[in-house]
Amino acid sequence: MDDAEFEATLVLEQLAAIGKVDEFFDAIDADDVQRATVLMRRANLDAATIATVIRKMAQSDGEH
Repeated sequence: MDDAEFEATLVLEQLAAIGKVDEFFDAIDADDVQRATVLMRRANLDAATIATVIRKMAQSDGEH
């Protein structure tokens, strides 16, 4: 999956389905890649989507 194919709405919808959107945003804000990854796995997101989110977290470097 590349950035052109990335759909952030899917990530949020999947996280909302398990009631973890706020916790996910807390992990993003804290740059806690491990916690964000665990939450995305719980939400049954595929590996390519998780990798894209992690890459975007690294690219933001505190600019989110």
